[in-house]
Amino acid sequence: MRIACVHQGYELYGSDRCFVESVAALREAYPQSQIEVVLPREGPIVAALKPFADRIVSEPLFVLRRRALPRLLLTGVVALPAALWRAGRRFADADLVYINTSVVLDYQIAARAFPGKALLHVHEIPTGLVRAALRRLALASRARLIFNSRATRDSFAPPANQPFDVIYNGLEGPPTPEPASYDGARPLRVALIGRINRIKGQDVLLAALGKLDARRLQVRMVGGAFEDPDAETRLRDSVRQAGLAEVVSVEPFAADTAPIYRWADIVVAPSKLPESLGRTAIEAMAYGRPALVSAIGGLTEVVADGETGWHVPPGDADALAERLAAILADPSAWRDFGAKARARYERLFSRKAAADALGAAAARCLARDVSPSSAQALAAKSS
Repeated sequence: MRIACVHQGYELYGSDRCFVESVAALREAYPQSQIEVVLPREGPIVAALKPFADRIVSEPLFVLRRRALPRLLLTGVVALPAALWRAGRRFADADLVYINTSVVLDYQIAARAFPGKALLHVHEIPTGLVRAALRRLALASRARLIFNSRATRDSFAPPANQPFDVIYNGLEGPPTPEPASYDGARPLRVALIGRINRIKGQDVLLAALGKLDARRLQVRMVGGAFEDPDAETRLRDSVRQAGLAEVVSVEPFAADTAPIYRWADIVVAPSKLPESLGRTAIEAMAYGRPALVSAIGGLTEVVADGETGWHVPPGDADALAERLAAILADPSAWRDFGAKARARYERLFSRKAAADALGAAAARCLARDVSPSSAQALAAKSS
């Protein structure tokens, strides 16, 4: 068995960790297979992949990123044919090609010439023209689709004859959750972990903090800006200008986020645009930490509002401040949220649950099974 796994990134953020876990799941499902991983360049992800891959190669990929579009338009005529040739050669040599995310253009185009050989794992909820283009590309690929949430599936709206699976991303959490320790006598420890960009909502959290007695909170914003150091500088400047330098620390990307989750009382994900699922919220639940998230996209599937965490309207600093004030005012009201969050993680988002489901999807692809899997069971399980 020869399996090729293609990923558009090279760091160790959420999407990168999801890819590592997918490769690990394929290794577990097919322990005797030869697994080759294709990345656009070397990076921190390589060390995490080595236990599961027989070969890791770096070569140019044709990836549709917003910031890279001008360059792609200029160089595409020259670069795309060579990228398609490399992708086609790999398809010809492999029994299964796993493509992580719908923005890897060359492999999706090549997949059309090899129907039934590709698994395309969709982790994005695009909007507008981008959504229309990525949806058309994914459906034209003739790959079996995997959606990481019902929200992602609904965004791409696969037709009735399209083979697909809905599989929540899973992760390996700590053996036991961290005990809750907040009783209102000290500042509430709040963590926001994620890239600094227009989606993650660091600015919304800063605006909310400005409406509260910030001395009652201690906040850590952890993450980099992915090749945009100016964005990191702007965030630090915003913290100083808001007079929150004593309350908010802006910290660089951390490969090991466990100490941050153990430190936190709650984790916030105030995303302004739809998250396809919300790995940070899942990681928080694995550590027994309630998550305060925007009521948008897949985040509403991860966090049960008023039971394992809280939902607030996206981009609404007033609503976020109001919820934080309520959390500060009555710690006893959410004392059991952490334990319930851990139980929900174990039921829906554990590494084993995701690995078993991905292995089954790969088996259906290899068997050329073109029937959609039942998403109703997943919907009932997560409600």
